[in-house]
Amino acid sequence: MSDETQASSAETPDDVLPCASAVGMAAPAGQDLGQLEESGKEYPRIVSALRHRDFRLFWWGNFGSNIGTWMQNVAQGWLVLQLTNSAFWLGFIGFASSIPMLFFTLFGGVIADRMSKRRLLIYTQTSMMVFAFAMAALTYLKWISVWQIALLAFFTGVAMALNAPAYQAMMPQLVPIEDLSNAIALNSAQFNLSRILGPTLGGYAMALVGIAGNFLLNALSFLAVLVALVKIKYPPQTVQQQATFYEKLREGFVYVKQHPQLRAIVVLISVSSFFGIPYVTFVPFFAKNVLHVGERGLGLLMAFAGFGAFLGAATIAWFGNMRHRGRVVVTFGLLFYAGIIGFALSRWFLVSCALEVIVGYAMILMVATLNTLVQNLSSDEMRGRVMSIYVTAFLGFPPVGGLIAGAAANHITVPYTIAFMAFVAGVYFLVFYLKTPALQELD
Repeated sequence: MSDETQASSAETPDDVLPCASAVGMAAPAGQDLGQLEESGKEYPRIVSALRHRDFRLFWWGNFGSNIGTWMQNVAQGWLVLQLTNSAFWLGFIGFASSIPMLFFTLFGGVIADRMSKRRLLIYTQTSMMVFAFAMAALTYLKWISVWQIALLAFFTGVAMALNAPAYQAMMPQLVPIEDLSNAIALNSAQFNLSRILGPTLGGYAMALVGIAGNFLLNALSFLAVLVALVKIKYPPQTVQQQATFYEKLREGFVYVKQHPQLRAIVVLISVSSFFGIPYVTFVPFFAKNVLHVGERGLGLLMAFAGFGAFLGAATIAWFGNMRHRGRVVVTFGLLFYAGIIGFALSRWFLVSCALEVIVGYAMILMVATLNTLVQNLSSDEMRGRVMSIYVTAFLGFPPVGGLIAGAAANHITVPYTIAFMAFVAGVYFLVFYLKTPALQELD
């Protein structure tokens, strides 16, 4: 990975264009709308962003890869339970896979603003593919241990942390600003449609070809996104004088601090990530030890959550730019936490499935709205770093919350731990909204 800090140097043609500004630009610089649109082909409003060729490639490539990732997530959680039958180890593996988000994502944001985003994504996606092949081989040979799972999960997490800011910052570069909200919603839709297909296929694949087969299928699925990244067209970008790495990192924090609405968004996503999202880590525990439904039941629970999230993404795609988005975020945040509390206390499988739909729906409406706000409120030159701060808060705190939840569960049980954490987050959301004018003014 090169350190491109030369003044006034021009990057190679495969570099990504500057992000489209939230104000005053209809399409990325150097690329007119005619180049972005599919000639002579109209798309319904709900999928309008798919008329842009590069976004369409990006969407399909990530969809295929994400299906494999969710298949691996189901298999990995089940493998940990087979080896340990421990809530603590489930929390620890979740911690190992996600803690790199807390420490490496910010660096990924600076790198994303300094080099070709496509090149960075190819490096990170290839690394994750290699780690998935390693997991498949070790499991097939029966050499796998919980510590090896933790180590490979950690390395995969490092690659994901470096990948995430470039992935997020690419969205405004693939579509004009009027389609940005739709593109983010469609991206959420493919991710959550993969949450439906991946766990469902993963549950059946474990029964048919074993856990190692799931890991192998995930490794092969990375080819979909790698092919898409190679085919996407990138006109050249001129790089201006660059500050040092740490100066660029500091600029990102100063920028967020100086914008009250961005600050409020980072606070809300941090609370959600620490107290709410860690519940996902413990869904295999609920399937095995609370609901007693086995591998296929686990796949169905995760699929229902994915179905709810898909409906949430479809809602955003249909309505486009919703009004009063501060109120939308808090309302669906409260519904998200209420759904988690209900899921944690439920002892009936069908009720748990219904609650997973509610949790998935509310979470996507909350998170996708926050994501769109961050993209729109950030300037072109700062978007990679601002998104790295957002992604750090979103994906960096769940492992800490999950580790604490796993430790607390040894004393007050998993259901009560998850329910209590969601209750704390819900109360904080409501109080913070009522005391933060910048959040109330978000439209």
